Amino acid sequence: MSTIVPHYRSVQVLLQSQSFSIDEYQREYKWEKENIDELLSDLQAKFFSHYRTGDETTAVSSYGEYFLGSIIVSKRSGKNYLIDGQQRVTSLTLLLICLYRAAQGKGLPVVQTVAPLIFSDNLGQPKFNLDIPERLPVIKALFEGQAFNPDGKDESIQTMYARYGDIENNDLLDELGDALPHFIYWLLTRVGLIEIATDNDSYAYAIFETMNDRGKPLSPVDMLKAYLLAPIEDQVARQAANQTWKQQVLELISWGGVHEPERDANCIKAWLRAQYAESTRERKAGAVDKDWEVIGTAFHRWVRDQSDRLGLGKPQANSKLMAESFPFFAKAYRRILQATKHYTPGLEAIYYNAHNDFTWQSTVLLAPLMETDDDDMVRRKLAVVATYLDIWVMRRAVNYIRVGYSSVSYAMWLLCRDIRRKSLADLVGILEQKLASDDVTFAGSAAKGRTGIEGLGLNQFSRRYIYHLLARLTATTEAGSGRSDCFDKLVDREVKNPFDIEHIWADNDEAVKAHFASEQEFQDWRNHVASLLLLPADVNRSLQDKPFTHKRTHYAKQNFYAASLDSSAYQHQPQFQHFMAAHQLPFKHFDAFTKTEQLERRELVAGLVELVWSPSRLNEAAHA
Repeated sequence: MSTIVPHYRSVQVLLQSQSFSIDEYQREYKWEKENIDELLSDLQAKFFSHYRTGDETTAVSSYGEYFLGSIIVSKRSGKNYLIDGQQRVTSLTLLLICLYRAAQGKGLPVVQTVAPLIFSDNLGQPKFNLDIPERLPVIKALFEGQAFNPDGKDESIQTMYARYGDIENNDLLDELGDALPHFIYWLLTRVGLIEIATDNDSYAYAIFETMNDRGKPLSPVDMLKAYLLAPIEDQVARQAANQTWKQQVLELISWGGVHEPERDANCIKAWLRAQYAESTRERKAGAVDKDWEVIGTAFHRWVRDQSDRLGLGKPQANSKLMAESFPFFAKAYRRILQATKHYTPGLEAIYYNAHNDFTWQSTVLLAPLMETDDDDMVRRKLAVVATYLDIWVMRRAVNYIRVGYSSVSYAMWLLCRDIRRKSLADLVGILEQKLASDDVTFAGSAAKGRTGIEGLGLNQFSRRYIYHLLARLTATTEAGSGRSDCFDKLVDREVKNPFDIEHIWADNDEAVKAHFASEQEFQDWRNHVASLLLLPADVNRSLQDKPFTHKRTHYAKQNFYAASLDSSAYQHQPQFQHFMAAHQLPFKHFDAFTKTEQLERRELVAGLVELVWSPSRLNEAAHA
């Protein structure tokens, strides 16, 4: 007789010495950066609400619990098949790998506890507990810290690799510091979920269908709608509000032709935070969640609890929110989504921020909007705020300052509060003043001891931002020289021959190395942003071991930023010459590339950076 057994499992109990598979027809691993960021932010907030500096790790047993939801497992042929829950189990595995490697790097004994949750011994051979054959190479590479190229691989593999990078680049590890072992033990023993297991596939899918169809609990969006509809007794008004709400939800979750059931909730979170959040959690141990955080976790309850402040509870006010405010902000949200996916004239900055994976963008962009704004005014405000974020993010990136979800949450709350429902003129003025008073610039940061462009080199943290920066410099030079703005082409990783970062100095060039005091000094100069270009991958590979004198003639056939190293780029190119002169940019060609030439190239990089991320772009965006 088949059985259905639900059990609460801690993460440790769930993953200890057992593996999970999925059927071939299961959907791909789909979690986006926003999902990872929100999970890590929630875990971090819950953990720090209990942790106190100086706690022994044994104190973790008294910390509060965190519930991750439920999974459905079908046990057959000696394997556990995930019928529902692979997104969470995969994400949890990626987090555990990251924590394992961080603990391993610090020599913490907790690694011995974490390792069996990632892989188990199978007759002397390691067997990864996420036992999905096509995904094992990426899991193995991440676990062992080996290089892995996801280009051209299945969607799930590319997504897993990207989400692991997001976990690494998140500020969680930095924020934890000495509390890392405490967090790991808390995650393993105090974070859990419900495992619903059966040995009958039919039962498993019946449970899945019941939970996700007839028996599916109301979502926060449904509960918010029900609360708002309750006082509207007039049937015509009630039906109109309900129909408008349903239409907006449908357009959100089906936007772009891809069904995404969380998109309606994400829109509402962004809207409510942007327009109404008046408080945020204090940045100290034991602090409690406020508007900003509660909206992110339970916005339906927050609206109910704040109904007096929001002016809700009466038919007319509720109808207005449902039939006017929600459609207005949902439309703006979809417009932002469109610009993140497609390089849109006038809204390019939204695409730039999306490429930099700046998760807070949608929230902040909604802050200055007012329901009375027409489409053109919405576009201008979106462009201005996105431009500000573009400058703000890149100023920090080149100074090695993290701009992850958690680390900038407080700053984004302040920003939303300062620009909320402002006129276009006031918006530009406020943001110009913020940039003028910002102590982080491309010349450096006082807190960082003046790093900036001068100290920007290629490493694990900076690679993504240097790639973005080089694409921007290249695209700007191309457009300024009469060619098309090609930024979206330069960063497209889906094409057959994508652009890669090219080192002007070959790693094996002994003649160049002779001019440096040590191998480390050579690598520091070689990896400096002024020693890098963007070239198509095949060209990059063909040139990587060649000396500069050989590379230079091949650079001449590429984009103007690369070609400018060769004298031929300056011949019969009046628009390129005009671009140089108009902006006083020190483009120069070189017969050799030594320290001297690289220092001159730094001046060009600095000049282009100040042009590309000039605060004057705010005013340009407002009047474009």
